[in-house]
Amino acid sequence: MSEVKKLKRVKKNVYEAELARLQAELVTMQQWVKSSGARVVVIFEGRDAAGKGSAIKRITQYLNPRVARVVALPMPTERQRGQWYFQRYIEHLPSIGEIVLMDRSWYNRAGVERVMGYCTSDEYRRFLHQAPLFERMLVEDGILLVKYWFSVSDLEQERRFRSRLKDPMRRWKLSETDVLSITKWVDYSKAKDEMFVHTDIAEAPWWVVESEDKRASRLNAISHLLSLVPYEKTDPPKVHIPKRPPDSDYERPPREMNHQVPDHAATLVKPED
Repeated sequence: MSEVKKLKRVKKNVYEAELARLQAELVTMQQWVKSSGARVVVIFEGRDAAGKGSAIKRITQYLNPRVARVVALPMPTERQRGQWYFQRYIEHLPSIGEIVLMDRSWYNRAGVERVMGYCTSDEYRRFLHQAPLFERMLVEDGILLVKYWFSVSDLEQERRFRSRLKDPMRRWKLSETDVLSITKWVDYSKAKDEMFVHTDIAEAPWWVVESEDKRASRLNAISHLLSLVPYEKTDPPKVHIPKRPPDSDYERPPREMNHQVPDHAATLVKPED
């Protein structure tokens, strides 16, 4: 278990300035992926409340959702449970010119399914054998596969859980399975260690993101991702904005004929404003 340590966090103004710079680079990278026909898969794994979702949100904030899409699959259906384990993930892999960011992935089997007993020992062992083979096939086919593990201490995880519990805007992010991870901290640690032994391969290594400071972890993950994609600055096609044509005899129907959304914003403006 962790000891309480004073963490020197990245200052907000420094964080925001660097985040804006990196997000501009992500837009440039996205344009290269689209024009070059590259295929990129980025896997985000780690403990609950480690900051995976917030990192994904910052990465995709200014990207085109038709180029960069997030995959966060729900629990498998009964039919999917009868399929080859990797089958339901394959349909979400990128085509040419696409980036896929997986908020958890096929590694559910080596983590929560293993610890919570949602899979059998045979299924688990089969996964550890097949995952490297599966990933080597993806890389061999030309997909750039990046795997991130977001690491957070037990004390910081519990602090974030309690913060979510008090916040009605984020309470939905806290589930019974998440809370159980507190009591199974060591089990998850052992599962992660064994997973790394079998799946930290040269073709697709695990990259650990220290996430005690969320601001730092976001900057580090984005900067590192940019360093792994061999992108070049590619200018998007020029768009010509035509001149507006002369006024015609068109007259818009009276607004009263439409169902107008009530002007809630007007109720917030003070008369002196």
